[in-house]
Amino acid sequence: MLYDLNIAWSPTTSAADLERTLRFSSQLGYNVVALNHTLDAPLPSNISNPLPKFPSSPSPADSQTGSRNQRIPTTLRRLTINLSDPAQNPQLPKAAQAYDIVALRPLTEKAFQAACLTVSATDVSLISLDLTSRLPFYLRPKPCMAAVSRGLRFEICYGRAVGPGADARARANFIGNVAQLVRATRGRGLVVSSGGEGGGGVLALRAPADVVNLLAVWGLPTDRGMEALGTNPRGVVVNEGIKRSGFRGVVDIIGVAERSEEDKAKENEKGEAKGKEAAKDNKKRKNGEGETAGQGSQGGEGGDQPMSKRQAKKMKAALRKKEAEEKGA
Repeated sequence: MLYDLNIAWSPTTSAADLERTLRFSSQLGYNVVALNHTLDAPLPSNISNPLPKFPSSPSPADSQTGSRNQRIPTTLRRLTINLSDPAQNPQLPKAAQAYDIVALRPLTEKAFQAACLTVSATDVSLISLDLTSRLPFYLRPKPCMAAVSRGLRFEICYGRAVGPGADARARANFIGNVAQLVRATRGRGLVVSSGGEGGGGVLALRAPADVVNLLAVWGLPTDRGMEALGTNPRGVVVNEGIKRSGFRGVVDIIGVAERSEEDKAKENEKGEAKGKEAAKDNKKRKNGEGETAGQGSQGGEGGDQPMSKRQAKKMKAALRKKEAEEKGA
């Protein structure tokens, strides 16, 4: 399966343009795509998801039209947060509840260091960089490899570099930044997305083979390029799904099996039987206490019940007192 985890969306994007972009991505061979909504930190207290929802399975109309109008691929909803100061508290856990994927776009060196080293990998899965502009920091191997080892992935968006609105300076910056990122990460932990915007998203999309060839020219091996389109983004999608539907990100809770009526009837019968046994035990205890009390009162009258230590001491003391009185007499 092939993935494109960044198809830009804005409130001004029309439904017709968005649907055309999604259908064209399916025609190119992408099975899973993600609509991207970008916000600036700090986030509002009440986070809502304005992205539209699309059915994951093809509709009957799509199945009848055949190959002329391709079906809409599986569409996820993603949030990218522009972060310039790590102390802005972007409320990542709340954002993770509202969106399927959460990504960070650091704008300063301090924010980049925080994204690579300190931001929780359970809330963020992608580090997206604007590679068409000159970065205000260097992509050094140590923080980049630390982020990859923590499970984070770096995203390369080629749409702004190959789209119709790209200029020579943007393409030069993109090529230099991609080469620097490939050297820093050694080609590991990369995710390649289109990042096409608005109605021009169709023109920014490229076929997977073309993307792999472009990245090979810019220094990324072919096998790493295929991983960036298939294996790595699949890991992001699967991990994000397990985090939201599983238990502590380890066990995936699919559903709880319902008990049959026979099992429920058996459990009710067992409960009633236990209740009756408990009632019988209570009666036996009460009867036993009454009998022991009566036997204790009859013990001084010479019954056969065993004498307690306290009674034996009292009887010995009485005998000694009686013998002392007889000797004195």
